[in-house]
Amino acid sequence: MRKSYPPARALTGLVPAGLLLTGLLLGGCGNDAICGGGEYPVQSINGTGRQCVSDQQDPPTGFARYPAGKEPQHVDDKWDVYWRTHTLDPSGKIVDVT
Repeated sequence: MRKSYPPARALTGLVPAGLLLTGLLLGGCGNDAICGGGEYPVQSINGTGRQCVSDQQDPPTGFARYPAGKEPQHVDDKWDVYWRTHTLDPSGKIVDVT
């Protein structure tokens, strides 16, 4: 004989599953970190490229640290979008990409 559950009890497991799915869908990829743990992003000098460098290393030749407070942290955050149209010159000055 099959056991019958009251409707409220049957929904108990569906509600958390639905909330989890909604959170994943709304979260999207916009929260992806620019770099992994133990790394920081560096900006290509006179270009819009970037890469991640180990916290224990200096930026490689041709790259520089982002100015303090202007480092991109997550894909599509304010600074990630900003650095798509700006770069650093060899002296560290921020310039528009032409």
